[in-house]
Amino acid sequence: MRIDLASAPGDPERPNEDWLSAATPAAGGGVLVALDGVTPPRDGDGCVHGVPWFAARLGGRLTELSGSRPDLPLDRILAEAVRATAGAHEDTCDLSHVRTPQATVVVVRWDAAYVEHLVLSDSVLLLQAPDGAVTAVLDDRLDRVPREVLRSVAATDALRNAEGGFFTAAADPAVAARAVTGRTPRGGVRAVAALTDGASRWTDTFGEGDWAQCLAVLRKEGAEGLIARVRAVESDPARPRARHKRHDDASAAYAEL
Repeated sequence: MRIDLASAPGDPERPNEDWLSAATPAAGGGVLVALDGVTPPRDGDGCVHGVPWFAARLGGRLTELSGSRPDLPLDRILAEAVRATAGAHEDTCDLSHVRTPQATVVVVRWDAAYVEHLVLSDSVLLLQAPDGAVTAVLDDRLDRVPREVLRSVAATDALRNAEGGFFTAAADPAVAARAVTGRTPRGGVRAVAALTDGASRWTDTFGEGDWAQCLAVLRKEGAEGLIARVRAVESDPARPRARHKRHDDASAAYAEL
């Protein structure tokens, strides 16, 4: 088994709000977790801790439960991790605030029989079959929201964790039911990758290669190699800015099973 992780902040003057982990439980198999903390507007989120604290708490709990509770499906694990994280700051923070710290989520877990996955919001999971074919598992609800709507803080807030909008892991465990989940026989998966949108933009924003080519970069150059390629494209003055940020926190996790 080969596992490779890398993460880089979009701005060296600001904390990295992504969070990555990998685990190889003693019972066998493995786990990858990737979170992309949602940067709040400047007028706050009702929390005294901040997004990096939230992402570390949520990611740590997700990793622990995914590795130690193989009897629980990933959506129940996400629900429990959200509940535990909310409990860690409900006495000090306003968890009813629409922008309470939140994150996108990718979890992939495998054992001798199956590869399970969960995706919530706009991070990406890639599954590679033994024949080399690559499937991208996506939660595209945020992509369905018009760009002009997302340019308005108020309009975005109205769609955040709401029917007809998009969903992220925040303070309500019920959001776990909104995640994209599934499982694949272990023999049908050769490699997996989890990408936050700062890394997946190599394919989905800049079109430098398709998902199979993206996975090939990860295999040959590692997670750091993919992020370096993203930064090179972003730094090209001839390129338009990607969404609202030229550089975003970028994280990638790759595992060969």
